[in-house]
Amino acid sequence: MGKRQFNTDCEGPISRNDNAMELAGHFIPDGEGFFARISRYDDYLSDIARKPGYKAGDTLRLILPFLRAYGATNKGIEEYSARHILLMPGAREALDHISRRMPTFMVSTSYRPYIRSLCKAIGFPLEKAYCTELDIDRYDLKDAEVRRLKEIREEIACLPIVGLPPGATSFNGLPGESREAIRRLDAIFWQEISTMECGKMLSEVNPIGGREKVMAVMDSLKRTGNCLQDVMYVGDSITDVEAFDVIRTGGGLTVSFNGNRYAIRSAEFACISGDAAVLSILAESFLIGGKDAIIRLADDWNLSILRSVVVPRSVSERISRMEVLPVFERISDTNRERLIEQSESFRKSIRGEEAGSLG
Repeated sequence: MGKRQFNTDCEGPISRNDNAMELAGHFIPDGEGFFARISRYDDYLSDIARKPGYKAGDTLRLILPFLRAYGATNKGIEEYSARHILLMPGAREALDHISRRMPTFMVSTSYRPYIRSLCKAIGFPLEKAYCTELDIDRYDLKDAEVRRLKEIREEIACLPIVGLPPGATSFNGLPGESREAIRRLDAIFWQEISTMECGKMLSEVNPIGGREKVMAVMDSLKRTGNCLQDVMYVGDSITDVEAFDVIRTGGGLTVSFNGNRYAIRSAEFACISGDAAVLSILAESFLIGGKDAIIRLADDWNLSILRSVVVPRSVSERISRMEVLPVFERISDTNRERLIEQSESFRKSIRGEEAGSLG
């Protein structure tokens, strides 16, 4: 048996939260609608415009001036996060089993206060979690900036959500109202806020998304002495795409778990399940037989096979109670669009329409 390791995103595979969206909803008026507009703008910047110095997940720095303007503090963020942890069913049992069998790391775009609260709740070692560092208290905004940020928030709330039609590859390929919204958001963030005192947040806070997730994976490999082909990586969103690409190219295993279209376009396998216990089956199979075992599992996927894999009783009991077989398929040109539709629909049913619709 070769040495292998398990790296997973947090929100999606482990929890049902979108902590940044929830914080926006808690601190900012109409915060979830505001967050949705910024998140779709983030998708445009990272996936279509490919703005230099910008990466998927940088929504978490764009919203910070507004969180601070509306009174968010380190203590307030941590207390709110601790009270609102929503675990995926079976996630605690799955992580406990997997971490006993092989080195296990969490690679999350989420802010550290949320990850710290979640790790404490499930008994996962914080030192094995990569996440976005945040000390919002160090940014003390002047009254004039607070007033201006609140005015900008009201303006953004009136902008249409940027539409990104399938197949769009350039600014000119977007609907007219989306182009106008992008022009205004560009001016707000990169001409006005970036020159304000609060603009330091845009340059000093570095969300763990895109290439930063790749760097986290590479750091975890240094800690274990493994190679990319030894990695099983589970993700669900646009922030995981670069990690998926690097690990897949390096011969590792990439799994979209209830992922959106970005994840399914980049991962090699798609898993759609209401219970994270299935990850124990996949991880155990990968540990014993590598990617070849996962391919065989996908080719002969049935409940009997799931129940035959040796896992702890807490996991096997969850598997035995499953009445609906989770989806697990190797992604190909012939099933990709079907899996995108199926996974995105299920994702919304599990995480809610708002969180499930985000990139």
